[in-house]
Amino acid sequence: MSSPNQKPDLDESINVTEAHGRVVREAAACAREKRIAANGSEPISLWLLVVCGVVAVAAGGILGGAGNWFSYATIFRDGYVRTPPPGAVEEGPKPKEALVAFSAKGAKIYSSKCNGCHGADAKGDGANFPSLVGSKWVLGETERFAMIILGGLQGPTSTGKTYGVMPTQGAGLSPEDLAGVMTYVRNNFGNSKGDVITPEMAKAAMEIAAKRANPAAPVSAAELDADHAKDLPGTPLDPKTLVDPITLAPAAAAK
Repeated sequence: MSSPNQKPDLDESINVTEAHGRVVREAAACAREKRIAANGSEPISLWLLVVCGVVAVAAGGILGGAGNWFSYATIFRDGYVRTPPPGAVEEGPKPKEALVAFSAKGAKIYSSKCNGCHGADAKGDGANFPSLVGSKWVLGETERFAMIILGGLQGPTSTGKTYGVMPTQGAGLSPEDLAGVMTYVRNNFGNSKGDVITPEMAKAAMEIAAKRANPAAPVSAAELDADHAKDLPGTPLDPKTLVDPITLAPAAAAK
């Protein structure tokens, strides 16, 4: 029999079930008020959503041409040309000496059409591709040199050695291109002929090449000696004449 001085574990006046339910409800309320999100799981800010929406609308207007938004045509009229500031004068590229300007253009043509075989130093490889440095045909009569570029070459070169068939390099060349590359090769890599092949001369070369007996076939040493051992027709141009570096026209005529 229990002692009258002993007390139960819980006061008989406490409703255990009710107390437990209250504790559970309070814990749930605390969890709702003090929710802690794991890193990377935080809810996206409303402001961030708004900003993203504005950016998306702007990008759609620019890339998709939505309506007239961001349209250049709504801001500037047709034919609009910006005028220079007061006192300013619109100037094109500054004129350069003919030898410099023609060589600069020719360097680009050489890089795309000749460099792969003759090399960056134009010395070839001695086995499959001949050197252009000091070449009799490069530095000699300009019509002969032009025919080799425009028609290609088969058989022996000026040294008597055969390197195989050189394909035509004339496809896609303008008279300015041909004039530039001929001038460049004749005045670089140790070559110093000191002359300029003009577009007039280059145009004449193209007309001569088109009238060959068989313009589709590469030229040979025999044909070059018989028909093309001469200079191209045309008025010589002083290498120091100032020309437009883009059009290669004399600076006075380009104005």
